[in-house]
Amino acid sequence: QVRLVESGGGLVQPGGSLRLSCVASGFTFDSPFNLYVVMWYRQGPGKERERVAAVSRLAYSTNYADSVKGRFTISRDNGRNTVYLQMNNLRPEDASIYYCGAKAGNNIDTGVRPDYWGQGTPVTVSS
Repeated sequence: QVRLVESGGGLVQPGGSLRLSCVASGFTFDSPFNLYVVMWYRQGPGKERERVAAVSRLAYSTNYADSVKGRFTISRDNGRNTVYLQMNNLRPEDASIYYCGAKAGNNIDTGVRPDYWGQGTPVTVSS
């Protein structure tokens, strides 16, 4: 059973930075981590969950929500079964619970949704 665990959230001042991590486990020899795309989503109070960034299996492709382009960077280390979200120049509107998700395949189009989800890590942006 695939399991995703996020970490790295916390309180940061506007303009600050955080790096979130998503560690994945439960993969098999026939279905290793590098056969999955991974996405970061966020959900603020009273809001729908929105996708923030996605990375293809070997990180050849990434995409981002317009609201975070130029500030957030998604990356992955397949040797560590880990995906990162580097968040710079954080704004109060970035405050949310951040979730990572994974899906077998190599399609990171915006309409693709994960099959597996983590439990989320909260990010607060406040002075």
